[in-house]
Amino acid sequence: MGAILDAVEPPAGYTLVKGALQREHGFRDFAEALAFVNRVGELAEREKHHPDIEIHWNRVTLRWWTHVKDTVTDRDYELAEKANSVL
Repeated sequence: MGAILDAVEPPAGYTLVKGALQREHGFRDFAEALAFVNRVGELAEREKHHPDIEIHWNRVTLRWWTHVKDTVTDRDYELAEKANSVL
């Protein structure tokens, strides 16, 4: 990650894990988890920037990083913030 972004605080709930901004979200059940994944998917398509997503019965893990640069960029910080807003 570049020196400029090193000084930037991750968005609420996110941490830097293995070269990506990562956050796990908990839900009551699979239906809530899936609905959240669909909202994030719509956001990602609209913004043309896509996270890695893991979905389990009642939790979803998002990982934002820029694949072509193999690092976290300002775009990842921006989309992580936006993903927080679709909770």
